[in-house]
Amino acid sequence: MAKILIVDDEARIRELIREHLQYAGFQCEEATDGSAALAQLGAGGIDLVILDVMMPFVDGMTCLREMRARHIDTPVIMLTARGEEYDKLAGLESGADDYVVKPFSPRELVARVKAVLARTMPRAAEESGHYAFGQLEIDTASHSVKVGGQEVSLTPKEFDLLVFLAENKGLALSREKILQKVWNYDYFGEDRTVDTHIKMLRSHLGACRDYIVTVWGVGYKFDPGAAK
Repeated sequence: MAKILIVDDEARIRELIREHLQYAGFQCEEATDGSAALAQLGAGGIDLVILDVMMPFVDGMTCLREMRARHIDTPVIMLTARGEEYDKLAGLESGADDYVVKPFSPRELVARVKAVLARTMPRAAEESGHYAFGQLEIDTASHSVKVGGQEVSLTPKEFDLLVFLAENKGLALSREKILQKVWNYDYFGEDRTVDTHIKMLRSHLGACRDYIVTVWGVGYKFDPGAAK
């Protein structure tokens, strides 16, 4: 489960964002200014930062520049009342991954969080060989999967399928795409091959079975935040 740091000096804004992110399945931490945010980021464990620009003491832009100067590469979504093109470009050129202008739709913000994480988390997980989504843990180095701390037995192909879905978290994947990537390009299979393996994989995942979402007319998507 990804952990989001919400940095804003307004308590009501932090509460609004936290409620929607937690409902979507994310863990949240909060900071009231850039100085506090830098201290929390220094401890590690944060997957994404929602960073308000206009704050007292250390503002968001200064915080972002200091993050990048310290080689803290955690993705950042800037949050601000400013809507001018210059301010957006300044944030993006300083290393922000996205930019949301107040007043904002909480649902849009959650969608942007998922989109940024879909681009950035697979790379981080690939480097470490370890994925963690709520109760689900995947370790590619040891070729192991755990649900709620209990190891789950998967066939090699089920494991490859799960890893491929996790690496593409949040993306709708067609059956043809899954066949090409998991069964190799020269595999001439049928759609039901994927469906059968998805069914078996879900049965093994138990409490995490709903992490694999059926996208009607397309294929499947790995989305832990959609699980109820």
